[in-house]
Amino acid sequence: MTTADDRAADVPVGTPAARPTADRLADRDSLGDQVLTLPNLLSLIRLLGVPLFLWLLLGPEADGWAIVVLALSGVTDWADGKLARALGQSSKLGALLDPAADRLYIVATLVAFVLRDVIPLWVVVVLLGRELVLGVTLLALRRAGWPPLQVHYLGKAATFLLLYAFPMLLLADGDNPAVPVAQPIAYALTVWGAALYVLAGVLYVVQAVGLLAGDRRAGAAS
Repeated sequence: MTTADDRAADVPVGTPAARPTADRLADRDSLGDQVLTLPNLLSLIRLLGVPLFLWLLLGPEADGWAIVVLALSGVTDWADGKLARALGQSSKLGALLDPAADRLYIVATLVAFVLRDVIPLWVVVVLLGRELVLGVTLLALRRAGWPPLQVHYLGKAATFLLLYAFPMLLLADGDNPAVPVAQPIAYALTVWGAALYVLAGVLYVVQAVGLLAGDRRAGAAS
């Protein structure tokens, strides 16, 4: 999966907390303001695929086509980051659209799976709770003048596992010869993906608390 750090050079953990706000946002502000770029177009296509993906799962329950949409999303996800670097078209808009599309696919899939009884409700509560906590954390960082933290490799691995687990869960939920093979693989990917997803969220929160605490100490010292 490509993530925000493939589209932008975020401030690394460990940057001195006493740096001025303008310096903290320098990396994000150094990105271009382009809107009409090929990477941004691919990210927009991915976003437009979310309602189609959700409708395929909940309307006609066309799981095969839903898997195709998810696979195409993965291809465009990989391509937009590569093209942004190759063409020099990294932009502020792209740095926002790319991770937003990943999260929307995960949230849409979780909602659909609960409505179809594919996965238990507690799994969705845990994963969506993680997103809520991270959302509040990112708002706190932004208010203090910090850009979003650099994406951790655990977060990348978790997203990768979950987006592979979802089509396997669909295969495991149907009446087809692949069910005996798909079930153990789907459950293993889901368990490991969810565990890493939560762990990555904990690491993000710990890093953010460290930065915000450093700001408070610097403010008290001044």
